[in-house]
Amino acid sequence: MDSLAALALPDLWDRLTGTQPDPDLWVVLATLAAALAVVVPHGLWRISRNAITIAHEGGHGLIALLTGRQLTGIRLHSDTSGLTLSRGKPYGLGMILTAAAGYTAPSLLGLGGAALLAAGRITLLLWVATALLVAMLVMIRNAYGVLTVVLAGGAFLLVSWLAGPQVQAAFAYAVVWFLLFGGVRPPFELQLKRSRWRGREASFAGGGSRAGGAGDSDADQLSRLTHVPAGLWLFLFHAVSLSSLIGGGRWLLEV
Repeated sequence: MDSLAALALPDLWDRLTGTQPDPDLWVVLATLAAALAVVVPHGLWRISRNAITIAHEGGHGLIALLTGRQLTGIRLHSDTSGLTLSRGKPYGLGMILTAAAGYTAPSLLGLGGAALLAAGRITLLLWVATALLVAMLVMIRNAYGVLTVVLAGGAFLLVSWLAGPQVQAAFAYAVVWFLLFGGVRPPFELQLKRSRWRGREASFAGGGSRAGGAGDSDADQLSRLTHVPAGLWLFLFHAVSLSSLIGGGRWLLEV
């Protein structure tokens, strides 16, 4: 048994650190089309957006930990909303970076994934994604959140362990395209939601914000933390997502 383990560990390390052959161009284009097919139509987006929410809330949680905040829990809801709670100073750089991480996380994860795929690190990408999902699972605090993260992590684990190289490559490219395209849509949705919210608020004499509305969005929280208009934070979200899509797309297509 020990000798088998000794043989298996170097092989596993070689798989993680080694490179895998790039898929054919038609596979890259087919996965691009598949990603668009689940991001653009509203009906499918209502389901697939759950994966973007995992990345969004995971981004909040990861940056909270990296900036020294105490992460207390993450909740994912069936309406594709989410909530990440952390303890620490309610102001300062750590809080600003934590708040800014949500809308930028899917696109930046996609960009990082595109860089790994361009370098031929398909297996490494799958294992890193699995590890991040397992780490996130520990902090999930509701049943629906546990279900969605377990399903996502299970998919990565099954593909990385059981699928052949071509299937692994197609799955990895589909995931990265999905993150790149899926990261673009939420900032536009937030912009539309805030426009509608401001219109409704203007119809009230007081004009005060209501709890749970768009006035409590990440952009508005960042505006209160930094005294920078929420619209500029929205511009940042757009800039990050579109730049990541362009840069990541060039890597994936080797343009």
